[in-house]
Amino acid sequence: MDRNHTKIVQIGDVRIGGGNRVAIQSMTNTRTEDVQATVKQILDLEKAGCDIVRCTVPTIEAAKAIGKIKEKIHIPLVADIHFDYRMAIASIENGADKIRINPGNIGGKDNIKAVVEAARSRNIPIRVGVNSGSLEKNIIEKYGKVTAAGLVESALDKVRMIEEQDYDNIVISIKSSDVLMCTEAYELISDKTSYPLHVGITEAGTAFAGTIKSSIGLGMILSKNIGDTIRVSLTDDPVKEVETAKIILKTLGLRNGGIEIVSCPTCGRTKIDLIGLASQVEKMASGYDLDIKVAVMGCVVNGPGEAKEADIGIAGGDGCGVLIKHGEIVKKVAEDELLETLKYELDHWNE
Repeated sequence: MDRNHTKIVQIGDVRIGGGNRVAIQSMTNTRTEDVQATVKQILDLEKAGCDIVRCTVPTIEAAKAIGKIKEKIHIPLVADIHFDYRMAIASIENGADKIRINPGNIGGKDNIKAVVEAARSRNIPIRVGVNSGSLEKNIIEKYGKVTAAGLVESALDKVRMIEEQDYDNIVISIKSSDVLMCTEAYELISDKTSYPLHVGITEAGTAFAGTIKSSIGLGMILSKNIGDTIRVSLTDDPVKEVETAKIILKTLGLRNGGIEIVSCPTCGRTKIDLIGLASQVEKMASGYDLDIKVAVMGCVVNGPGEAKEADIGIAGGDGCGVLIKHGEIVKKVAEDELLETLKYELDHWNE
């Protein structure tokens, strides 16, 4: 089922599925029991553009912290549960907007029923999460190894455990660190269910390798009109997950808003510190809510032509620089005035 026709699920005040915009998620890496640290990180994620945040709930103290955290944040909070069904119930009772569980590892049908009843009482969505590392032994034996088909079978088995309790407020995720397997799995499951899909490449790695793997995997999946909410999983500051997700969605035409930076790769003609300048522009641009494209070029000869598709740009070389608008040079400035000149233009863009 493509994202325009999946079931709509309400998570706090965010709706996913049914053609709603693809929501960006991340997960805190603080101790959830540490309310102050967790709130601070969530507020940073909000500022970066996170739509939904997830916190781990390994203890009853963490479950109780959910309510305190929610009082101080502005986006929906998902409780991540492993093994102990009581943590899921406690999280719901303390105001979690959604819970993430693997119904196969919380202790049997009675425990699943108890969790579903708690979710039903507040109409809380349940994200059924399965990944390649948690695939059951019998399914691995059936397929001979971990496969996309096995992941889908496992996920749909878990979904049925919830459906058997006459509950269908469900989101599904099936993740693997294998990009091609993960892509195939989402293609398979999208043909078998109408539930919204949470998409991501799990354990993708560091900011460098993980961004590449996530961009390829999420790009392949989302470009097939599959996926209703995403998380980029990086071994780094969670804010970088959100920043990367935003760029992926904008690149695919699934998000508008925010400045897009284009810059040339440098060559022998480059006479300025283009790498440093582009980094400064990228950092500066993050503070503007403008839906425009900004070019940063290192050559005043070819810069204007290369920047013609941008709304505004700067190019510099050998002590001088130019301000470019829609491919035309509108102002010449000193090299050390390029950043300040661009900032002035952005500050007055809508005037």
